[in-house]
Parts: sequence; C-alpha cells; structure tokens
Amino acid sequence: MSLAKVIEVIAEGSTMEGAVTNAVKEASKTVHNIRSVYCENMQGIVENNKVVKFRVNAKITFVLEDQKA
Repeated sequence: MSLAKVIEVIAEGSTMEGAVTNAVKEASKTVHNIRSVYCENMQGIVENNKVVKFRVNAKITFVLEDQKA
C-alpha cells in the first residue's frame, strides 16, 4: 500500500511556468518521490506598472517510502 503526503510551498519565477518549475526544483532538494504539483493561487508582482515576476502557491504531492522493519 502506498501513502502520499502533500506539502504547500510558495515559489516565484519570471513566468508562471518558471514559478511552478522552481517550486518543484526547490522542494526536490529535500523531498523525494514527487508525483504531482497543483497550483492553487497565482499572482503577478507589479512594479512601475509592469509585471516583473510571478508567484504561485503550489501543493506538491509525494509518495512516502516504505519503511519495512
């Protein structure tokens, strides 16, 4: 039987795709077996009337490793 866990992270990027990619890239440094990412909220950060970067709230799902004793 597999057991999955979900964590929520906030990530930024120069594009929406970049923000999502950064979320997974950074999470994968400490989380293994990532299976999916779900973006719930997306924001554009505006400076001087221009969108300069994007931010996402991402839910990352990963499968827990089986710890057989």
